Amino acid sequence: MPTTLPIPIEFSLPEGWRPAPPDEVGAPGVAFVALHPEPDAGFTANITVDGDFWTGGETLADIAEGAVERLRRAAGPVVVADRRELGSADSPALGQRLTFTAVVAGVPRELVQSQVYLAMQDVADPHQRVVIRLILTVTATQEDSVRGDFQEFLRSVGPDTGAGGRDAGAGGQGAAAGGQGAGAGGPDAGAGGPDAAAGAGA
Repeated sequence: MPTTLPIPIEFSLPEGWRPAPPDEVGAPGVAFVALHPEPDAGFTANITVDGDFWTGGETLADIAEGAVERLRRAAGPVVVADRRELGSADSPALGQRLTFTAVVAGVPRELVQSQVYLAMQDVADPHQRVVIRLILTVTATQEDSVRGDFQEFLRSVGPDTGAGGRDAGAGGQGAAAGGQGAGAGGPDAGAGGPDAAAGAGA
């Protein structure tokens, strides 16, 4: 079953992207999946969202490294092409870019993941902090053409104001994902790995 996020968030999808039920696209451990309108060689670029409570015992780099190790166990060799701290001391974030090979429709494909980890406060309980993980999975050949969409998506992410999603702008879609409580399927869920390369056969 799709998981829920520890706090509700809102965001806008870039033009043409469409939400998809996580269970139906092979990503049952995430809270939200969006698919790109144009598959590349049988693989559909996708954005997944998941998250969990952050106790502070681990750094964002620790959490990101744990995701790399899980992906290695599932997919084999994974290269951390880039990892850097983002955000500020009050609102830390971390991004990393991973490259690996996965079999799509019986054919090995070179895939790229851009993962962003956002630390956010629970509006209802400011003492609680969470980590929201936002992942773009795309073929290496399509990465350049999709990168701008992912950056646009990231700029739209924020705490849910209760308005049901932000104004998506022309051709976009407003969306919200959330729930209170279930941390299962957060950063430990392996979302965005080969099992969550949503829409791989679309």
